[in-house]
Amino acid sequence: MNSIADNIKNIRNSIAEAAISSGRSPDDIKLVAVSKTKPADDIRLAVAAGVDAIGENRVQEMLEKREQGAYEGAPLHFIGHLQSNKVSKIVGVCDLIESVSSKTLVESIGKRALSLGIVQDVLIEVNIGREPQKSGVLPEQTEELIAIASQTGGIRVLGLMAIPPINDENCVECYYFDTMFKLFIDISAKKYDNVSVRLLSMGMSDSYIDAIRAGSNMVRIGSALFGGR
Repeated sequence: MNSIADNIKNIRNSIAEAAISSGRSPDDIKLVAVSKTKPADDIRLAVAAGVDAIGENRVQEMLEKREQGAYEGAPLHFIGHLQSNKVSKIVGVCDLIESVSSKTLVESIGKRALSLGIVQDVLIEVNIGREPQKSGVLPEQTEELIAIASQTGGIRVLGLMAIPPINDENCVECYYFDTMFKLFIDISAKKYDNVSVRLLSMGMSDSYIDAIRAGSNMVRIGSALFGGR
């Protein structure tokens, strides 16, 4: 069984190949290690091996592992479904909240950040597959939500995040990646206050190569990095 450091080295090599094939530098791609259910010791190994950030899905788990010093040395991202009643627990704790999907969340995050005297960086989560069981703003409503965020104090939008539908047909998933990239390019060309759309977070353990080739510059990798849960 490969070590976490070995897995990261292999992933970095694959990221480099995908980036170069799409005309970009490997340094343009951020590797987020998804540490859901993984112990603090494993996370420390990933940080020591040079991941760009750690991503957590669950608020309580994140807070517990933070108390153990699991994330020291790397930025912390919250990537899971976020409920409004948990906003106060993660604003100012996470460097980036990747899963902002509603006006209510935008306003709650902004209010909490202002009370702390900070600006919270976020990504807008897009439900690119229009799946009713998933959170995320619909593609055609994304600009409206960004416009709301641009007028909300305490919050700064840095880009978009998506979790495309799982499908055995790679061409189907690539369609969603391509669609997200087009939306990203369109929105990044527009001017808003407090908005700098430069991050496109999409692609996971089984799809990050295709996502990078489609234009992703931030991938969220769990099982391929840490091993199965």
